[in-house]
Amino acid sequence: MPDAVLIGLGSMIGAGIFASLAPAARAAGSGLLLGLALAAVVAYCNATSSARLAALYPASGGTYVYGRERLGDFWGYLAGWAFVVGKTASCAAMALTVGSYVWPGQAHAIAVAAVVALTAVNYAGVQKSALLTRIVVAVVLAVLTAVVVASLTSGGVDTAHLDAGADATFGGVLQAAGLLFFAFAGYARIATLGEEVRDPAHTIPRAIPIALGITLVVYAAVAVSVLLLLGTDGLAAAGAPLTEAARAAGADWLVPVVRVGAAVSALGSLLALILGVSRTTLAMARDHHLPHFLAAVHPTFKVPHRAELLVGAVVATVAATADVRGAIGFSSFGVLAYYAVANASACTLTPAEGRPARIIPVVGLAGCLVLAFALPVSSVLTGAAVLAIGAAAYAIRRTLSRQA
Repeated sequence: MPDAVLIGLGSMIGAGIFASLAPAARAAGSGLLLGLALAAVVAYCNATSSARLAALYPASGGTYVYGRERLGDFWGYLAGWAFVVGKTASCAAMALTVGSYVWPGQAHAIAVAAVVALTAVNYAGVQKSALLTRIVVAVVLAVLTAVVVASLTSGGVDTAHLDAGADATFGGVLQAAGLLFFAFAGYARIATLGEEVRDPAHTIPRAIPIALGITLVVYAAVAVSVLLLLGTDGLAAAGAPLTEAARAAGADWLVPVVRVGAAVSALGSLLALILGVSRTTLAMARDHHLPHFLAAVHPTFKVPHRAELLVGAVVATVAATADVRGAIGFSSFGVLAYYAVANASACTLTPAEGRPARIIPVVGLAGCLVLAFALPVSSVLTGAAVLAIGAAAYAIRRTLSRQA
């Protein structure tokens, strides 16, 4: 149980909280905390549905497998496509987070350099280890704790900043929840542990709410402390909100510590994300859902080198041209579409197959769809267009295969 919870924390408590607070504050205003709570509810439903499906289908691939087995080949493919494009945008957001905290004036250049460096690391076959996960979690928790303590003990705290005002609109709260969902998006890692833990049917369903609960408490503490110091307007305008909070608290010594913590967290997340996206690309290429030449594995390094290079090139391009808010919005749209398929798949389970309480996948499915379409218009239009391109490619491939 402790190890499963730690893996969940390592997947969730990371660079997302450093990056998503400011764009969420711009969307929700003083309703930021309501958006955080709503994002956590949707995340819980998604993770629970994924856990029940993972127990039934322990093969790697996640919702790519669940959708195919429960809903049909197209829905599995669409989930895999949404995952690849959504997590590619997540990579860009992580890279831009590194740039925003390390060298704000050259954020895009630093982001591209980080992508190139970590693509080279992955190409050589170096993967993120369990020990590194523990180190990253410890560093990030220490930095976040320091920010919370420094903020709450400073003389600049103003409790009026927590009051909900007229700027907290329903649509804004929904949009903030969609953006903050980005910070929870690693929770499903627990759901894939079926072959790695003792008594998975008992351990996994308990580990998920524990890890999500701890993450929510940490995120809420950070959000409240930063709001108390900066207020909604100050938080919304901050390029690196936790650094600005440290300055506002008068803890100048903490500024470089926050920068290092954000960089360590974002680089760890970026390394794991590039690894995951390239492996999903490999699996889809082997199934001929993506160009088959991407299925090649390097004879020496034993990695999907063509997929690695393609993912790295796409991420570097996005990181060079997009802003953090745009990358987070597009990522959230793709990942929410992915989990919508997971919840729809869970709705088809029978009690004998371990179906969760019916309300969980129903709320999860509805929540994913609502939050996805509440995101900024540019993210919705771009995300919908990319999903449509994926669907069209699938239809063309099926038509050609039938004619052959």
